[in-house]
Amino acid sequence: MICPRPRPPGRRRHQRLHHGPHLVRDLLSRHRSRLAHRGTKPLDQHGLARHKVGAAAAVPTLWIVLGPLGQSVTAAGLLGANAHLVVDGAWAHALEMFGILYGVPVFGFALMWMGIVIAVTIRTIREGLPFSLTWWSFTFPVGTCVTGASALAAHTGSVAFAGIAMVLYLGLLAAWVIAAVRTFRGAVISGALLAPPRA
Repeated sequence: MICPRPRPPGRRRHQRLHHGPHLVRDLLSRHRSRLAHRGTKPLDQHGLARHKVGAAAAVPTLWIVLGPLGQSVTAAGLLGANAHLVVDGAWAHALEMFGILYGVPVFGFALMWMGIVIAVTIRTIREGLPFSLTWWSFTFPVGTCVTGASALAAHTGSVAFAGIAMVLYLGLLAAWVIAAVRTFRGAVISGALLAPPRA
């Protein structure tokens, strides 16, 4: 009877660390087409840039989609940047690479969605976009995209991501000031914002 040769205690852990980056790469390539199909399916179904999208006051809520996209890019980047505090070797590098491999396509989808909702918002403004508290949807989701672009710029050293983060930050400041001023005017000065709806 031939007994298997015992492996050194650190060999199995070394193999897991060695195959960690390959595992991440295989998972990403396996689900890339599925994620792309699911991501573009809502656009095919609704055609937001070409068709009516419902009540004008609800148009700002379309920006909320950017919230989980930008926040997930930020989270993946921060987890990858701090992975070395928990794991070492190839796993830390794999998690850092995952933050980039996940963040770039998801942020690209966020920019595509942003282009669509910008077009919808501009068209609605021309037709008449009444102010409501939904205008705050222009602020917080964009803020997550600012942090997401900043995380990608820090990881990749890309000037493009840094420029995008700066442009989005300026847009965030403008949207926040407009929403704050209009909210103060409608709630405190005129009181129309808090008035009960007409029967």
